[in-house]
Amino acid sequence: MSEAIKLHSTTIKGTREGPRLLITGGVHGDEYPPMAAILRLAQMVKSETLCGQVTMIPVVNEAAYRREHRRAEDDLDLARVCPGRPDGSVTERTAHALSQVIGEAEFYIDLHTGGTRWALAPVVGYTLHPDRHILDQQREMARAFNLPVIWATSSKLDGRSMSVARDARVPALYAEWGGRGCCEPEAVTDYIEGCLNVMGHLGMIEREQPPSKIEHVVEDDREGSGHLQVLYPSPIDGVFETAVQLGQIVKEGQPIGTVTDFKTGQSRTVQAKESGILLFLRTFGHVAEKDSLAGIVELDGDGGGRT
Repeated sequence: MSEAIKLHSTTIKGTREGPRLLITGGVHGDEYPPMAAILRLAQMVKSETLCGQVTMIPVVNEAAYRREHRRAEDDLDLARVCPGRPDGSVTERTAHALSQVIGEAEFYIDLHTGGTRWALAPVVGYTLHPDRHILDQQREMARAFNLPVIWATSSKLDGRSMSVARDARVPALYAEWGGRGCCEPEAVTDYIEGCLNVMGHLGMIEREQPPSKIEHVVEDDREGSGHLQVLYPSPIDGVFETAVQLGQIVKEGQPIGTVTDFKTGQSRTVQAKESGILLFLRTFGHVAEKDSLAGIVELDGDGGGRT
């Protein structure tokens, strides 16, 4: 029989009644700012000033973390196999354990980065939940989190922490900030502040909401929206040289970068297929054919986007 996965968590219970909030990081083992932010949050939140309870898990995917890798030794993506299986591989069992704690929460925040091979501009997102009440709660949580871009996407993507929350009817959001295998202090700070902002919004702590940093709000209900890892696949194996920067506004047809095969010298330029904000960028120079190179979020026009 497979050994059950125990997620190492800290739960702080307040002295007064209130919501049950879950905050997770390390769903992928190479995403470090969420881990650092949650470890610091666990020291900052005090039971005597808390209403309700907050459960914090800094490293969900410990098997991948120990490998210094996105995935564990079974090479499964934890964010694609939820709700997992209690008798499956290490990633499936971890997904099962995560799904159990999500189901016990009343609100949920999942923190991410681009890991070692990608990076993302600061963004907070949620699914376009079919229940209007839950959707409105998620919208309010995302605004409270207070990152420059809010990006809501299809609720039909399965296998993820957000789909578990969707099915459990738990209002949830995720955030993405940084990557490159670094633990950027700006991302750590923004994640701490964002979680505290949401706790203040939910009435769990006394907190004055800061001035808004929100620049763009996009809701895109197209099928598959939010699946960054399939966007802008590399046309060949090679070395990727970027021509853009995270967070910049790009125009349709603008070069994103060039991939060059070191054996043949063949180069292929990848161009933007739409105009919008460059939210996601490959930062690891070696790419295999079909590796995702970039992600652009349209700020207006077709596809259900709005600003």
